[in-house]
Amino acid sequence: MVTGGMTQSPDRAPVRALARRSESDIVAELRSALATSSASVEAVVQRGLELIRKAKAEGERETLVAQLMNRYRLSTEEGVVLMCLAEALLRVPDNATANALIRDKIAGRHWKDGEDDDSPLIVALSSRGLSLGSATLMLDAMGSRANPLTLLKSMVRRSGEPVIRQAALAAMKMLGQQFVMGETIDAAVKRADKQKSELASFDMLGEAARTAEDAQRYYESYANAIARIGKGAKPGDPHANHGISIKLSALHPRYEYLQAARVQSELIPNVIELARAARAVNIPLMIDAEETDRLEPHMDVFAALIDAGIADNWTGLGIVIQAYQKRAPAVIDWLANRARTRGVKLSMRLVKGAYWDTEIKRAQTLGLGDFPVFTAKLHTDLNYMRCAQLLRDYQDCIFPAFASHNAMTLAYVSELFSGADYELQRLHGMGEGAHDALVALFPPPRPVRVYAPVGTHRDLLAYLVRRLLENGANSSFVHQFSDPGVTAEQLAVDPRSVASAAASSIATGLGLFDPVRRNSRGYDLGEPGVPEALVSAIGAARRSDLVAAPIVGGAARNGKAEPVRNPATDAVVGQVIEADAAAVAAAVAAAQRAHGDWSLAGGAFRAERLERAADLLEERDALFLGLAIDEAGKTLVDAVAEVREAVDFLRYYAAQARADFTYPVALPGPTGERNELMLEGKGVFVCISPWNFPLAIFLGQVSAALAAGNSVLAKPAEQTPLIAHAAVELLLEAGIPGDVLAFLPGRGETVGAALTSNNDIIGVAFTGSTEVARMINRSLAGRDGPIATLIAETGGANAMIVDSTALPEQVARDAVASAFQSAGQRCSALRLLCVQEDVADTMIEMVAGAMAELNVGDPSILATDVGPIIDDEAQANIAAYVAEARAAGRVIAEAGRTNLPAGGHFVPPVAIRLDHVTDLKREIFGPVLHVATWKGGELDALIDAINASGYGLTLGVHTRIDGVAAHIAARAAVGNVYVNRNQIGAIVGSQPFGGRGLSGTGPKAGGPHYLHRFAEEKSISTDITAAGGNAALMAG
Repeated sequence: MVTGGMTQSPDRAPVRALARRSESDIVAELRSALATSSASVEAVVQRGLELIRKAKAEGERETLVAQLMNRYRLSTEEGVVLMCLAEALLRVPDNATANALIRDKIAGRHWKDGEDDDSPLIVALSSRGLSLGSATLMLDAMGSRANPLTLLKSMVRRSGEPVIRQAALAAMKMLGQQFVMGETIDAAVKRADKQKSELASFDMLGEAARTAEDAQRYYESYANAIARIGKGAKPGDPHANHGISIKLSALHPRYEYLQAARVQSELIPNVIELARAARAVNIPLMIDAEETDRLEPHMDVFAALIDAGIADNWTGLGIVIQAYQKRAPAVIDWLANRARTRGVKLSMRLVKGAYWDTEIKRAQTLGLGDFPVFTAKLHTDLNYMRCAQLLRDYQDCIFPAFASHNAMTLAYVSELFSGADYELQRLHGMGEGAHDALVALFPPPRPVRVYAPVGTHRDLLAYLVRRLLENGANSSFVHQFSDPGVTAEQLAVDPRSVASAAASSIATGLGLFDPVRRNSRGYDLGEPGVPEALVSAIGAARRSDLVAAPIVGGAARNGKAEPVRNPATDAVVGQVIEADAAAVAAAVAAAQRAHGDWSLAGGAFRAERLERAADLLEERDALFLGLAIDEAGKTLVDAVAEVREAVDFLRYYAAQARADFTYPVALPGPTGERNELMLEGKGVFVCISPWNFPLAIFLGQVSAALAAGNSVLAKPAEQTPLIAHAAVELLLEAGIPGDVLAFLPGRGETVGAALTSNNDIIGVAFTGSTEVARMINRSLAGRDGPIATLIAETGGANAMIVDSTALPEQVARDAVASAFQSAGQRCSALRLLCVQEDVADTMIEMVAGAMAELNVGDPSILATDVGPIIDDEAQANIAAYVAEARAAGRVIAEAGRTNLPAGGHFVPPVAIRLDHVTDLKREIFGPVLHVATWKGGELDALIDAINASGYGLTLGVHTRIDGVAAHIAARAAVGNVYVNRNQIGAIVGSQPFGGRGLSGTGPKAGGPHYLHRFAEEKSISTDITAAGGNAALMAG
């Protein structure tokens, strides 16, 4: 039984109802509600016009960010390169790599496109500083009208990359001063204190914690900051003092919905302590907003703070809400209800939202039919206005703060809240123009509060890029505001007067591959209620009477039944009957007879049945999810991915069959001659699939062979026959003829050997070990029948190459996922992490720390990350290997968060040090990560050593240098290269999967060439003059 669901809060129902509602329906309701606003369109436009005119008139004071965005816009590479180059250099300890990074980022850039004689001086200095100059060069260039590109070429010829490196670092320091209040909290507070007209909310820069050590460091940073800020705080109204914003993901490495128990026991007590400290010194504390899947965990933490009495007789406790989330109005209602129930007054900062592109991609990747955020900026603006309208009515229980750089948003808020208490906020280094104009024309009741980042320049990039993407998009108000070609009248538009587009141009997760095929439906397991509903459905679909019996001619065969066991608990989950020699012979004979008609039926006919099977699989996915967990030991996350991949294979190959196997292809030739090429099935194919993807690879092989017009004899892995049996039953129900598809479970040495040695077999599709692939190859070659086709995908000694420009947080995330998801039992899994020695200590420490956070145990528990090894033999082999490494003193770290059921087969994740990459002699098919280092300047030798293993399946690359990534990809003899991401989970149709050398024959599964390998080609040439000539020539 799958367990571990979270407690469902009844007061969250309105919030959850908005999460997946139609955007158009929500927007219609927003417009209806805003029509009654006391801030009329006319009044807001007039106020906005005054604001914009004044701000534009004082445009000489516009900030560096606006000028940079106007000069090097984010519609070009240059705008991003300017920021990324200098920041990346701060992380690179060796000069050779730093110089290579500069060459890579600067070569071919069109700096001259940003040249403008009338550009403000500070922009000219910034651009030259980032691309060209030291302080001396910038001074020399102050009066120069030379093209920066010319200066760049001159400097490179004269001084080379080292000078540019120093110049870029100097420019980064200048940018840091613009965007960061101070490198330390003490420096930041002192600087903020000098700004008598503004207050600050300090933010300690940094991204989410990956390790417990990261989280502890962030906690101490926040605690120290609270103490320092509080030194100057006054009693009374906390909002008259500087404050602090805290990021919950920085305080716990597993701040996720499925880790609710750890959030409850480990994170919440720490947050309460920080809040109490802030209350003790009377500075406002704000819980910062993050990605949408953390909204309800945020609400859980905030509710715990309220319940702990933090807000009793104190108004300084606050939370940030993002208006681009559909759920924002319902969250405000929830917040007000909580405050009124407790009899307290809370605070809230309303923002637009800064993770939009991440949210869109995540929803698409998950295969969702909608988005948790609005897809149009106009709709976010309308939602912001509606949220402000709600806050106006909740003045008794919520003190509102409004963060925006959009003059029209400010105009609306100041008109709506005229005579009321509220606060305006902006980002340090941005938005001064609009806020200064507002303060001068329509003074708010309180000083503007500045969101003030604190940290070193190397921590700036992630924050800065979010700001630039948020404000630098060509459609954004801030971008247009800093464009001298856009007038005040063009900017002064109330969103309520702008019509919505008829439909969004952004494809949903389900529509990602339209119109060719429908994408597989997925689930957001981070959305409250979703995993719980799946757990319930899986329980209802689970059966205790499952028997994987051979199926020949559409009918089950009897025989001696053997138990099938759960690898996590050793419990019996069903039974299997091995196919005997008679069943094999009967299946081959039936398949031979049926093949011709099945091939002649055509691609469209076969596609309809495969698509019907895909639909049935989605309708009944609970049964298959349960089998993936119970029989194959998969976590729910992996089980969902398994079922989705199987659905994708069915639809992908169906679409190819319809396109390529329905009609002949016309070929060129002389007048009076018709030449055509047609594809037909080869004959009878044997499909032998593995236990690690017992549904996806099983159906991938079978559906490809069927789609191409072959009869299929399907032999599943002996450890996982139940899920394969259910899949065959589904295919038969979908209309695949019983004689065309047979199910023959059993051992490789009996059933497998009988099938591959049969003279009537025309081909074998196999996924498994290299050794078995060789045996099958020899068996096929030794027969007297036709020369058979072998399509094999085998294992790999997969490496990940990490250079000194890589981000440690990304490396830790991707290495841990690649090595340990599915307990490392993937062909694509990372086996060998190769880190440049200049950064090895930091990288390896973070990977080990992230590995330590994994939960190992029963996959039916939702919080489990790493499940069992498939059987006792595999477990014993891996455990012995680890013990040998431990005895040799080569174990770097082992995961310790284990909760192992009795009778299960488990090996906790482990990292093992190697002296050299060539010390890895074979694939260890489990949660074992080997780590080796390499010297800068010896990259080619490293690639060659990896190639020398003979395996060539996947390779991961982490580098900021595009040229390095391209070079590695070109030199590496592998099938799949993954750059700056994990190296598992190939998506059908997007990342065709398969290796070379010892890792397989190709072509790639889920790619454009795979289906044709199952087909025969037939060329037909007809002399049409023999039947009366070519009538087409007479038509003209």
